[in-house]
Amino acid sequence: MKKMILGVAILLASVNTVHAHTPLCSCFDNGDNTITCEGGFSDGSSAAGVAMRLETSDGQVLLEGKMSEDSEFDFDKPGQDYIVVFDAGEGHRIQVPGKEIVE
Repeated sequence: MKKMILGVAILLASVNTVHAHTPLCSCFDNGDNTITCEGGFSDGSSAAGVAMRLETSDGQVLLEGKMSEDSEFDFDKPGQDYIVVFDAGEGHRIQVPGKEIVE
């Protein structure tokens, strides 16, 4: 279901911005103390290998990783406030505050 929602979001974004390469990232609380983030680009490109980070509000890095071949990034929910950073380079960064990630 989550992948279908992401696919629809990518399709809608690509219809509105035919030649754009806008990054997309959505994160979900799995209800078992883990978070899954799914990413991609508005032109349908995969986000496999895109750098991912968890940071505190003051920029301290809690965790670094990369999107999987399926454009997903899974991690254990930290015990403090955090921000998920999808970092595909300058102009292609998305920040998702942990408090906005829900089941």
